[in-house]
Amino acid sequence: MLDFVKHLRAEGIELAEALVRSGRRRLRPVLMTSLAAALGMLPLAYGIGSGADMLKPLAVAVIGALCISVLLSLVATPTVYYLFQRSREKAPGRIPGRE
Repeated sequence: MLDFVKHLRAEGIELAEALVRSGRRRLRPVLMTSLAAALGMLPLAYGIGSGADMLKPLAVAVIGALCISVLLSLVATPTVYYLFQRSREKAPGRIPGRE
C-alpha cells in the first residue's frame, strides 16, 4: 500500500490523494481475505461441530483480530503515514524534494 503511495507521489500526485487511491486499490483484496477467514471461523464461534466448545473462544478472538487488523491496515496505517510525512515536510532545515 505504502509502496504504491510512493509511486504515485513520484508521479506528482498530492499525498492525501495518493493515500486515497492506494486505499481504494487495497480495499477489495483486504476485505475479501479477512471476510473469508472470518466466515470460515463462524461455525466454531457459534459452537457448531465436535469439540467446538473448546475452540469457541479462539474463534471469537480470531474474528475480532481480523476486524481490528482491517481497520488498522486500511485506516490507521495511512493516517499515521500522512501525519509522519506532513511533520517530515515541515521539519526545519529540510530541503524539499530531497529524502
